[in-house]
Amino acid sequence: MATVYEIIQGLNQAAANAYDGAHEESLQTDGRARLVGLSREEGHMINDRRVMDGFGVKFHGPILRLTYQAESRIKEVQANNFEDEVGSKLQDIVKFLKKEYKAITGDTVTLTKEGEHQILVQRISNYRTDIQAHCDYRIGGLNKEVDLVEAGSEDKLDKAIRNWLSQGPKGRPKNDTRKGK
Repeated sequence: MATVYEIIQGLNQAAANAYDGAHEESLQTDGRARLVGLSREEGHMINDRRVMDGFGVKFHGPILRLTYQAESRIKEVQANNFEDEVGSKLQDIVKFLKKEYKAITGDTVTLTKEGEHQILVQRISNYRTDIQAHCDYRIGGLNKEVDLVEAGSEDKLDKAIRNWLSQGPKGRPKNDTRKGK
């Protein structure tokens, strides 16, 4: 069984193997094309209009957060099936990560979807938009060994501030020459 470090390292390497140009066999040292399912893989890389899209992974305890960013036309965003297309891109990326992880480590990894994907679309111009989406996945095998990252307690902060303030001077300092109390 792999350690937490080995699982995280394998997933990071799987994500790193999806660099721009990884889908071209001629650019690979092992001659194996790595198709992720991104829009930039379609068409010719020099002659066609470049499509800007990519993904990244972040780890929050036993949770892998998959982030996807892309540039798109407003017409594509206004289509009825836009959210489904972004969801299918995220699923394609997860399939790639699992396949590439197995190729790198020889082991399999389970990524279970936690909740729904979130999509943020921002207008760049009257023609283009910026798309940012993310979805959380629970990494199988890390549930027992890794704790969830939780928010800090405000009570501890308030208590620390109160203690610090209570150590301050009592009354007015001797060099305070203002009139009044």
